[in-house]
Amino acid sequence: MKKQKGWQKQKTVLDALFLRELKARFTSGQAGLFWTFFQPFFMVFLFVTMHVIMHGSDTNSNSAIEYGIFIALSFTSFFLFRDLLTKSSGAFRANKALFIYRQVKPIDTLIARLMVESFIMGVVILGFVILAVYFDLISPPKNLIMVTLGYLWLTIFGFGIGLIIAVANTFYDVVGKIVGFLNLPLLFLSALFYSIESIAKTNPEAAQMLLYNPIVHFMEMIHGFYFYDLDDRYVDYNYMALWTATTLFIGLWLYINLERKIVSTS
Repeated sequence: MKKQKGWQKQKTVLDALFLRELKARFTSGQAGLFWTFFQPFFMVFLFVTMHVIMHGSDTNSNSAIEYGIFIALSFTSFFLFRDLLTKSSGAFRANKALFIYRQVKPIDTLIARLMVESFIMGVVILGFVILAVYFDLISPPKNLIMVTLGYLWLTIFGFGIGLIIAVANTFYDVVGKIVGFLNLPLLFLSALFYSIESIAKTNPEAAQMLLYNPIVHFMEMIHGFYFYDLDDRYVDYNYMALWTATTLFIGLWLYINLERKIVSTS
């Protein structure tokens, strides 16, 4: 019975933090809020337009649609991962005033931000689906369950890295700056605009180097189980599991051992 009451208190705290974070995002400025939702749509439109221009008459409507879906999957998953990392860096410091309440733990604020980012990206994905259905551009996925699992697994992986970043950034400001700096290189090195199969045909060594990036495996998994023309032959699930388990273990170990210092330092 005490355990149930404990979970009820935890749920109440998380619900309150979720609403607090969501309100903060919606009241942070109209331009910022607009860009949060519009950015994925703008990026998809930009890269599909570039794809059509570069391929010219060789690009038919079906090819453009398929590439548009490919890019939409890429940006929604990558932006979810990116925002988990960037928003995690300041999670503890931004909510330090709440730590005077014993029922509020620093990690609760991080979980709340994960919930908010997942909710926002869920709205963006729903927006893509509505547009696709309205314009009759929808392409049914090969395996929706595995595509969904790819998103969920990427979210858990992002939470593990985000927890490490949140703890480290509490004591060293430079960590958050490094995370921001790495966003652009990761954008081009995470198989968002291409498949590893296409790279392997022309440059096997480059494809092998790209596979050291764990994010690439998540992208290949999501793309491979959505499109019938692609597969998951380059996905190493053991590699993904190792990265996920390792980051979660390190993040939780750091948090458990440094929680008191986090509360006093934040």
